[in-house]
Amino acid sequence: MAARRGLRFTLFARLSLIVLLTVVSTALLAAGITAWLSTHPALAALIAAGIVLPFAVAAARAFLAPLVSMLRALGGTVISYRDGDYSFGLHWARNDELGDLVSAHNELGEVLRDQRLGLVQRELLLDTMVQQTPVAMLLLDASGRIVFANVSARQLLHEGRKLEGTAMEDLLATTFPSLREAIERGGDGLFSAGPAGDEEDEIYHLSRRDFTLNGRRHELFLLRQLTRELRRQEVQTWKKVIRVISHELNNSLAPVASLTSSAAELLRRGQTQRLPEILATVEERSRHLEKFIDGYARFAKLPTPRKETVAWKPFLAMLQMQVAFRIAGELPERAGTFDTTQMQQALINLLKNAHESGSPSDDVHLSVTRGAASFTIEVADRGAGMSDVVMSNALVPFYSTKRSGTGLGLALAREIIEAHSGRIALANREGGGIAVRLTLPEQ
Repeated sequence: MAARRGLRFTLFARLSLIVLLTVVSTALLAAGITAWLSTHPALAALIAAGIVLPFAVAAARAFLAPLVSMLRALGGTVISYRDGDYSFGLHWARNDELGDLVSAHNELGEVLRDQRLGLVQRELLLDTMVQQTPVAMLLLDASGRIVFANVSARQLLHEGRKLEGTAMEDLLATTFPSLREAIERGGDGLFSAGPAGDEEDEIYHLSRRDFTLNGRRHELFLLRQLTRELRRQEVQTWKKVIRVISHELNNSLAPVASLTSSAAELLRRGQTQRLPEILATVEERSRHLEKFIDGYARFAKLPTPRKETVAWKPFLAMLQMQVAFRIAGELPERAGTFDTTQMQQALINLLKNAHESGSPSDDVHLSVTRGAASFTIEVADRGAGMSDVVMSNALVPFYSTKRSGTGLGLALAREIIEAHSGRIALANREGGGIAVRLTLPEQ
C-alpha cells in the first residue's frame, strides 16, 4: 500500500477534539451562568449543557456523515466484487485510517481487475484452441445431455449445427452406427466413419473420461482422426514386411538359380556325379520356401478367438507336456478367459524361442500374475538377449536372425494376444536373456 503523505489527522484525534471542545465549552458556559446565578450552580450547568449539546451533536453528525457514506460505499463495492464487477473505485481525501482502508480497497480492486483480465485472456485462448482443434470434443452431463461441443464435433456429427442441449441417445440415432457400437462396447476404441458418398471411410479413435465439474459428474468424449497416421504406419509396416520377404526369397532363389546353372553345365559336359547333391540342395531350398509361404498363409488366416474360462494349473501342465519350462511363483486362483488352442500356440512359440536363444533349459521360466484387471504371463530366459535393431524388428512378420527361421513365432504370438485385446512387450533382462510379457484383460 502506497504511503500517504502530509499531515495525518486520525479519526481518534478528531473525535477527541470534538469531545474536548464540548466539555470545555460546557464548563466555561456553566461558570459564566453560575456567576450570574450564584445561588443555583446545578441549574447553571443544566442550562450550559442544553446550549452546548445541540452544537456538539451537530458537530458529531457532521463528522460521522462522510464516514457513514464511505462505509456504505465500501459495502457496495464489496458486493460488486462478489458479483465479479471490479470497475468501481473510491476516493477519500483525508489522511486518516479510513483513507488507508480506501487505498487498500482500491489496490485490491486493481489486483482483482488484473487477475480477471488475465483469466479472461486465458479462457479466450483455451476456447480458441478447443474450438480450432481437429479433435472432436463432446461434454455430457450426468443425464446424458451434451453441454459442450466444439466446431469439429458439430461438423463431424451434426453438419455444423449446434449440439448443446441434445441428448446423446438422440444424436447416436442419427449419426454413424459404428460410433454407437464403439460407445456401447465401453472404454476406448476405434471406429470407421465418413460423409455419405465417400469411397473410403475415415478411421477415428474414441476416448472417454469421467470427471467432476462444479461438483457434478460429467463425461468427456474425444474423437480423433487417425486415418493419415494409420496409413503412414501401414506403409512403414509393409516396407518392413517387403524387406523381410525379399530377403527370404533371395536367400532361396539365388542358390537355386546358381545350382541349376551349375547342373546344366555339368550335363553339357556329361559329368553327372554331382547332380544328386545339387538336386537335393535345390529340393531343400524349395521346401524351405514352401514352408515360408505356408506360414504366411496361416498367419494371414488366424481365426477369431473362441474364448472360454481356463484354470491356469491344468493349462500349464498340458503345456509342459509339449515343451519344457519351469513355473515361477504361485499361479492365480482366478481362472483366465482365452482361446486355449491359440494361447498354447503363442506360448509354445515363445518357449521354443527361449530354448533356441542359448539359454540353459532350467533357466526358461514362465510366470502368471494377476493385476487389478488383467493377467500378465511372462516367459523369461537367460540366453544371449537382443540388440536394439533386432528388438525393434522382432515382432515384424517373417523377420528372423536364424538361418532356418520363419520369423513367425513372435509375430503370431503378437497377433494372438492382440486378438484377445491384450498386448505383448519384449525387454532384455539384467544379467542376460529376454523377458516376453503378455498382458491379457481379466474378463
